[in-house]
Amino acid sequence: MSDEELKDAAGGPLDRYCDPKTLAYVGMMVRQRLSAIPGVDRVDVPGADMFIVPGFLTRRDCKAIAQVINSRAVPSTLYRGADRPGMRTSFTHHFDRDDPLTVDVEAYISELIGIDNDYSEAMQGQRYQVGQQYRHHYDFFPTGEGYWQHEAVRGGQRTWTAMVSLTEPGEGGETDFPRLGIALRQQAGTLILWNNMTADGRPNLNTLHAGMPVKRGIKHIITKWYRQEPWRILNPVNPPAY
Repeated sequence: MSDEELKDAAGGPLDRYCDPKTLAYVGMMVRQRLSAIPGVDRVDVPGADMFIVPGFLTRRDCKAIAQVINSRAVPSTLYRGADRPGMRTSFTHHFDRDDPLTVDVEAYISELIGIDNDYSEAMQGQRYQVGQQYRHHYDFFPTGEGYWQHEAVRGGQRTWTAMVSLTEPGEGGETDFPRLGIALRQQAGTLILWNNMTADGRPNLNTLHAGMPVKRGIKHIITKWYRQEPWRILNPVNPPAY
């Protein structure tokens, strides 16, 4: 999908599952909350809300989670229509929503940002080895894509993304936001949070990002996405995730 087509999809007629008023309120609420918490640092970038929490997890916790990802990860997938050769070459483990290893981490993130955990998808873990990457993409759902109607009733639009670095590759593996002019190379245990919507509740094209190719070592992360609607109530059994 071209930028112009994406703008049409992101800014055109929206249904109740991608409601600008609701999404703008969620963005404002989380932004104000995070801005008032000591130890949460706002990233000074134009055009998006982004925060960093150094030392969110201990290295011991990071190591334990990374070991589980290593033992259970399978090749990462994409939505039909979004897949392109070499687009996403990492490995992924889909944690169960009640996994004792991550349930406290998930609750801690939700408490920090002030969104009920029912609105979050189950956490994912990713592993990137040398040469592996996730090319530039958006976390929000373009409402013009074929898979949107399926995702709409599963929880609607994505609001915030939470990502924790578990291991630091020796070289490469940055999280690149080209339209924000920043490439993040975070230490193990660091939490990054960003709003996928604009201040007026529309999908934010400035949040285009990529997991750049790892050049040396291995990169592990865990990722958690929040939705407009209560995803965990609408999906009592973990559905396939991407």
